[in-house]
Amino acid sequence: MTDASTGGLPGLARMDHVGITVPDLEEATRFLVDVLGCEYLYSLGPMVDETGNWMTEHLNIHPRAACPELRFFRCGGSPVFEVFQYTAPDQRTDPPRNSDVGGHHIALYVDDLDAAVAYLREQGVTVLGEPTVSSGPHLGQRWVYFLAPWGLQFELVSYPHGRAFYLAEKAAAGTAVPAGDVTTKETT
Repeated sequence: MTDASTGGLPGLARMDHVGITVPDLEEATRFLVDVLGCEYLYSLGPMVDETGNWMTEHLNIHPRAACPELRFFRCGGSPVFEVFQYTAPDQRTDPPRNSDVGGHHIALYVDDLDAAVAYLREQGVTVLGEPTVSSGPHLGQRWVYFLAPWGLQFELVSYPHGRAFYLAEKAAAGTAVPAGDVTTKETT
């Protein structure tokens, strides 16, 4: 937990959830549950303010924007997706690329990257290229991007034997690293 004396956000314990906006809530639900294997948790809504400025004041969106329903999903334990389908007079529908301001991706850890990539391809998911082998601080890691049906960028990442920076952190802290816990050379 972060302490105010360290200059960080007081009380910060962890990341709680990631909110994403989708063009079709049903399509997103099918993708998150049926393809990725996330667990549907619950729904809320509607969120709308037909006459006031609540949507602008609290969410920084058009005052007449509306979200009839939002859904929550748990994926692999603790990460939670909060998924919105908005309508708004000024809504943009093109997802940002990683190189655009506001561009982003969501990384999912898998134990077997090759099996996960094969599975996604069998499901008709667009996988961007072949897995990349990392070097430097991420030595021991492999990764690849893929796209949700609406264009959101995801990343699969795998480092079943650890990453080089983990070894350095442990060594600096004087903590022993269990045998086989960190890859010290790249493997294919």
